[in-house]
Amino acid sequence: MRIGILGTGHVGKAVAAGAAAAGHEIVFGSRTPASHTDLGHPAVTLAEAAAGGDLVVNALSSNASLPTLPALAEALDGKVLLDIAIDLTADLGLAHLDTSLGEQLQAALPATRVVKSLCTIDNEAMAQPEKVFGTPSTVFLSGEDPAAKAVVGGFLTDLGWAPEDQLDLGGIATARGQEHFALLFMAVGNALDNYVFNFRLVTPRAA
Repeated sequence: MRIGILGTGHVGKAVAAGAAAAGHEIVFGSRTPASHTDLGHPAVTLAEAAAGGDLVVNALSSNASLPTLPALAEALDGKVLLDIAIDLTADLGLAHLDTSLGEQLQAALPATRVVKSLCTIDNEAMAQPEKVFGTPSTVFLSGEDPAAKAVVGGFLTDLGWAPEDQLDLGGIATARGQEHFALLFMAVGNALDNYVFNFRLVTPRAA
């Protein structure tokens, strides 16, 4: 697959590294593509990356998605958009208290198939998580389109997330749970003085 990654920060680079290791073709989308010659993959405009990607990854920085992505509606028409971004306030509170960025993007881009995932873990563990942690852990998906979630699920598998470690939470409204998890993530990270961790879903054993 050709993966169009919108954003050239740590998250985008981490996803690119994992995707490239799995054999995918990578292209980065940037507002200033000419200034990004050291990514190891081509950098083009955001619109070009969106239009050319079989899967598009939103790895834009906090509070950049809503001002940027609606203008790419034509390029994103019909595309599967893996949304990793979270919007935070200056004091690291949630920017969207009663909704989520994922929901707002889906509303702003009705012809785009938005799937929220990978936003509950540090970028260092987004690819090959079992190698990072030494044990399986859980990643979540939210979205309205089952086929789009299947595409993202396949991509997550390529990144090292076994299908049994992927939990489909339901529609895009469940992206609130993933994004609001940021508060617990930061609290745990502060307590550990380490942000490279994840959780594993456990349920009671069958009788």
